[in-house]
Amino acid sequence: MLVLAVPGTPSAAGRGIAEEVTSIARSELPGLDARVGFSESADEDTEFPSLRAVLSQVAAERDDAEQRPSAVVVPLLAGPDSAQLRGIRQAVLSSGSGAELTDVLGPHPLLAEGVHVRLSEADLARADRARLFTVATAADGIILATVGGEEAVQAAGITGMLLSARLAVPVLAAALDKAGSVADVAAQLVDAGSQQLALAPCLIGPEVPDGLLAAAAEEAGCATAEPLGAYPGIGKLVLSAYTTKLGIPLRDSQGASAR
Repeated sequence: MLVLAVPGTPSAAGRGIAEEVTSIARSELPGLDARVGFSESADEDTEFPSLRAVLSQVAAERDDAEQRPSAVVVPLLAGPDSAQLRGIRQAVLSSGSGAELTDVLGPHPLLAEGVHVRLSEADLARADRARLFTVATAADGIILATVGGEEAVQAAGITGMLLSARLAVPVLAAALDKAGSVADVAAQLVDAGSQQLALAPCLIGPEVPDGLLAAAAEEAGCATAEPLGAYPGIGKLVLSAYTTKLGIPLRDSQGASAR
C-alpha cells in the first residue's frame, strides 16, 4: 500500500495534483494500491481525509499475516522541509499503523527536467538546447525557489546545478519562506551579469502558501514559471521511493505484490 502524504493547507487543487500523481504511479506499476492523505487535515474531515485517518483505516484492513509494513508513506515534497516533515512523521507515528516513511523526492535529475519544462511552457527557456531557435523572453539567470529554509536551499542547489547544465545559464537556489532570500539571490545573479531573471519553483504546489510565489516574483522583479504539479517525473519519483523502501527493484516490480 502506497499512501501519498500531501503537505500544506488542504485544497481541491492539491487533491487534484495528488490524484494525478498516484495515477501516474499506477500506470507505471499496474495493480498498485495507492491512497492520498493530507497532513494538515482534521481526522473528521471527509473531503480531505487526514493522513492519520487514512493510515488507521489501512491498518484496520491489514491481514495480520502480512510481513511487510501496512503502508509506505511518501511525502509529496520535492525537497526537505523540516516543519512539513515533522507533521507527516507525527501523523504516521500517532496512527499506530506501523507504516514506514520514505525520504522526500529530491534532489533528482527528474526535478531539473520538470523545472526546465515549466520554464519552457512559460516561454522563459528554450524547450531544447539543440534546436536552432531562440526564445526572446528566455531568462539568462534562474532563481530556483524552494521552501524549508537552508537545508532545502542546499538540496535545491544540487537540482539547480543539473538545471544549469541543461539551460547553460546560471541557477541559484533561494528560500521563499526566508525573508530577503529571493531578493539576495536576484542581486547575486545581476551582479554576475544576468539581465533577465526568472523565478522557477522547485516545488510541487500544495506545500506553497497562496500568494507566496507571486510576492517573491514581484520582489525580484521577474517572471515566474508554474510549480511542478503533476509532472510525470513526480509520479515516477513517488513510485521509486515506494519500491525502494520495500526493496523491490522497479524493473521487477510488475510481478510483485503492490501492497
